[in-house]
Amino acid sequence: MATSNSKPHFKIHVKTGDTIQVISGKYKGKVAKILRVLTETSQVVVEGVNLVTKHVKPQGEQPGRKDRKEGPIHSSKVMLYSEKQKTASRVGFRVTEDGRKVRYLKKTDEVLDPKPRS
Repeated sequence: MATSNSKPHFKIHVKTGDTIQVISGKYKGKVAKILRVLTETSQVVVEGVNLVTKHVKPQGEQPGRKDRKEGPIHSSKVMLYSEKQKTASRVGFRVTEDGRKVRYLKKTDEVLDPKPRS
């Protein structure tokens, strides 16, 4: 039996650029955009959420500094957010009349990514 060195990838209900609402933890209720999706660990990096401090040592002429950046949080702690209805909702999938599969918000029936065919 051959073993694979590839890491497992999880299907995540959100994509980069989606507007989400954090539903649990320290940042509960915060509405922000997704900056990055980490499929190997089922985590997402959200703008302004889970800020971590990295201390950088001085190097030569450069002084030391503290960098603040967003750390990842688990994807189960976020829900997609409707800007129009101001509410969080689960995501569903449906096929449109022209045969495209699109994501939509179940609570508001709002289609998320209506990309025209080219």
